[in-house]
Amino acid sequence: MARYVISDASPLIGLAIVDGLDWLPALFGTVWIPPSVQREVLPATGARGETEIALAIKNKHITFWRQKIPTPPLNSQNLDQGEVDCICLALAQPAGQAIVLIDERAGRAIANEYGIPVAGTAAVIGFAKRHGLIESARECFERLHNSDFRISKEVIQTVLSNVDEH
Repeated sequence: MARYVISDASPLIGLAIVDGLDWLPALFGTVWIPPSVQREVLPATGARGETEIALAIKNKHITFWRQKIPTPPLNSQNLDQGEVDCICLALAQPAGQAIVLIDERAGRAIANEYGIPVAGTAAVIGFAKRHGLIESARECFERLHNSDFRISKEVIQTVLSNVDEH
């Protein structure tokens, strides 16, 4: 397991929708978020998942990164600040010690360019199924589908196949 698991906003929101934030300690230990992601997920406006994410922070399932985040040169023109900060934070860790949780295609591509392992909401649901934290990954994907949260059918089918829920 990576020593540093750093999450962007989207996976936290997706997991909040499926009541999956409680899985984080069992799957990853500590999950870190940079201040930019904190501002995104806790805007104090009643945004989707805000209450669940605030509770996960209170329960220490998610921890704020309080140190300065180094800013190496990064082709970040297609990324939001949360994605940039997650990738920069991962790059600042010893090689092979960090993974980022990012859903957006551009953020995943840039993280991959730098050799940073990436997982998204769908992968976390698959991990939860494999670790016996949930009975049905399909049910989680249905809950996401019934919300405004989108994951491609191909990604869903891959995860379902990987956890023997064809």
